[in-house]
Amino acid sequence: MRQQEFNDPLWRTILSGAQMLFVAFGALVLMPLITGLDPNVALFTAGLGTLLFQIVTGRQVPVFLASSFAFITPIILAKGQFGLAATMGGVMAAGFVYTFLGLAVKIKGTGFIDRLLPPVVIGPVIISIGLAMAPIA
Repeated sequence: MRQQEFNDPLWRTILSGAQMLFVAFGALVLMPLITGLDPNVALFTAGLGTLLFQIVTGRQVPVFLASSFAFITPIILAKGQFGLAATMGGVMAAGFVYTFLGLAVKIKGTGFIDRLLPPVVIGPVIISIGLAMAPIA
């Protein structure tokens, strides 16, 4: 896939940047504040993760990585029950599991996951997560 040059007008570029600012604010500032964590760490790691992702994918996928609202409840509960250090250890462990699964999918392909989790399964799960998180996020 070759990269394309996009020559959008300046007003559209500014509007897209403002839109991204509002999206990033919610994920990078609001989520850490809700969970009682440091927004500076979220900003730094999101930038670092996005740069690494863009390098690995060769800038083929226009993605910005940020904090996920899906982890608000587990982080709040774990922090209250086990403390901040154990919670961050759990987040790191989840990151390693996610990396391992990503490597397994890269090696074996997506066929197994497509059979295990078809869209008819994934859709209701995502809806359930969203509805459960509505009061918090």
